[in-house]
Amino acid sequence: MMTIREMCDLFEVTPRTLRFYEQKELLFPAREGQKRLFSRRDRARLKLILRGKRFGFSLEEIRQLLDLYDMGDGQHTQIARTYEIAQQRLEDLVRQRDELNAAIDDLKEQLAWGERMLSQGQQRKAG
Repeated sequence: MMTIREMCDLFEVTPRTLRFYEQKELLFPAREGQKRLFSRRDRARLKLILRGKRFGFSLEEIRQLLDLYDMGDGQHTQIARTYEIAQQRLEDLVRQRDELNAAIDDLKEQLAWGERMLSQGQQRKAG
């Protein structure tokens, strides 16, 4: 069992983050008075939550995936559903990257145009 401070240090999150995930019923620490104690299962769940957030999964998607762990089919359903969501997320990220690359290229063109215009303006002043 780990305390909230130990969890925060290990996963580089704030106590508020852990309490939020507990409130959203993603983590289920044991209580000892006011003290929260996190099990190995909580640590595994937090690791998956943080990974899912990094990949852009919603908290609801993460909750659904975590809930599939207990289906009793050797995690087959959980892995299959995770794969589907991850595949869609990858497609979204690739599309966003392509859109961002196009915007970057457009901005570079505009900056090059701006440099030419400024240069021409300085040449006119000098001439």
